[in-house]
Amino acid sequence: MTTNTDFTRRALLSAGVAGLALSVFGRFTPARASEGNFEVTLTEAEWRAKLSKQQYAVLREEATERAFTSPLNDEKRKGMYHCAGCDLPAYSSETKYDSGTGWPSFWKAEEGAIGTKEDRSLFSVRTEVHCSRCGGHFGHIFDDGPAPTGLRHCLNGVALTFRPAANQNT
Repeated sequence: MTTNTDFTRRALLSAGVAGLALSVFGRFTPARASEGNFEVTLTEAEWRAKLSKQQYAVLREEATERAFTSPLNDEKRKGMYHCAGCDLPAYSSETKYDSGTGWPSFWKAEEGAIGTKEDRSLFSVRTEVHCSRCGGHFGHIFDDGPAPTGLRHCLNGVALTFRPAANQNT
């Protein structure tokens, strides 16, 4: 015979297990960078027309490009890295460094250029970084970078465009 107390215990246990599974495994559907209120907003069709297939996957669907595939990983000239979605200047070459990870890495973004949010995908909790103007996904921020910030902004090169400085001294 099942009592009311047994049913309550079973329901509570099931809810606890489900909650634990969600906290451990994170979200089950991918987040979309277009979530939120941003200054630059386009329809899905407009973003697809503006961006390459790979840029769309990274900037709007939060995909990740393969390591060591971006020409920006090896870019050494002085200049500015802009959001490939809305052209916002986001990272200076002065803060870029070779992290050895296969993605362009920076220790600091331009003031007001980025936003962050918690990312619970891939069985972990990370800090996702996106463009503050259009919400385009850039990559993630980790706390294993160089001084002075100790941060590593590990970015998808396809999410950025590079503009060399007017006077190159390299």
